Amino acid sequence: MSVLIEGRLITSVGPDESTPVLPGDWEVKCQGRLVTTGLVDCHTRLVGGALTPWAGDLLLRPFSQRFEQEIRLERTLSVGEVEALTAFSMACSLRRGVSMVVEHLHAPNCVEEALSVQARMAERLGIRLVNSHSSTSMISESPGPAQVEANARYAAGRKNDSLVRSSIGVRASFCADDDLLRLAGHLKEELSIGAHFALAENDDDLAITWSKTNSRIVTRFERFGLLGGASVGAHARAIDRTEAARLAKSRTLVAFTPRAAQTVEGGSALGMEAVLVNQNLVGLGSGGTGSLWEELAASYTGVMAMARAGRMLDPDNLMSSFLVGGPAELCTMVYGAPSGAVEPGSLADLVVYDFVPARETGNFTPHLLMQLSQMQVGWTIVNGRVAVREGQLLGADFLELARESAAALESIWKRAGVTGGGAAPS
Repeated sequence: MSVLIEGRLITSVGPDESTPVLPGDWEVKCQGRLVTTGLVDCHTRLVGGALTPWAGDLLLRPFSQRFEQEIRLERTLSVGEVEALTAFSMACSLRRGVSMVVEHLHAPNCVEEALSVQARMAERLGIRLVNSHSSTSMISESPGPAQVEANARYAAGRKNDSLVRSSIGVRASFCADDDLLRLAGHLKEELSIGAHFALAENDDDLAITWSKTNSRIVTRFERFGLLGGASVGAHARAIDRTEAARLAKSRTLVAFTPRAAQTVEGGSALGMEAVLVNQNLVGLGSGGTGSLWEELAASYTGVMAMARAGRMLDPDNLMSSFLVGGPAELCTMVYGAPSGAVEPGSLADLVVYDFVPARETGNFTPHLLMQLSQMQVGWTIVNGRVAVREGQLLGADFLELARESAAALESIWKRAGVTGGGAAPS
């Protein structure tokens, strides 16, 4: 088969002989390799994920201590450090076949400038970016409403961009007061864009919210207008079926991070079960640590456990929903064009894997996806532009980006008094 791309769209798909290569065309010889749509990382922290690397010392601490360490590091970020960490994270994503990242950035002392430099890096490297600021009410020198307003100013300038868009961000319910949420909901509606927030990340989030507001998290976000199409609620671990149904009705996408749930918070699957029973829009997010393929493997483990207990049907098709179905709909809602399929009229976000699959007669979706997780990416094409060619990043020197990212991390950790690769001294 041949796939013809003109501009940002796929214009035809058919047998090789029906699509001759014309003068001026750029031909990519796939040689029988598998071509798929690009992956969407529905919830990532391109910067924050690198600042607090996973280690037993950190992961075994209470949630409040981990959050305090994140805040201590992120409140010192400079624009140059955001640029270096963002560029390397984006480069890694492209080389893994990710064509779109939904970023939750927290840089409270340089909000608008940090979001803007992320946009420049996305344009340089050629990756779709939907970024927002993870605003909180916890930074004395940067009030929550001021963070939200800076996020909105940046978002207003990106509403019609072909590659980079924005949403209104909130870190989580437990660290956002009513004034912040009220303003975030108002600006979201005024700009007609989505929102991005951690949704019932764990029982601590739920307990703190209830003690402060006498309200559950989904109810609170709904009251302030943060739910809706093009909005992303990450985690959703501490919700029930009634709340999942309200998320489904609003078309809010739930971004699961099952690997993080199993490692950091003990692996509760109650939130995932509630969401899947209600057939919500779902996708996978890396949370800035590891890859979508690792999240997929963790999600399959959880889904199969529920299926064996008789609480979940059709685990095979759920895997394609996690990687393609919900993420594609999110991309379509944000960019206003069909995505998620290799067919005429869809956005030209494609990946060529160094993998020639066997012709299968049954529904072996998880088997195929697990095979793909072990394969190298040959080409990544985003919005009709080649970003990775035969495994090589085109927009920048990958190793140079790695060196710049490492230097930025060392500077941040030293400045914040963090030792041992992210473990704070007691």
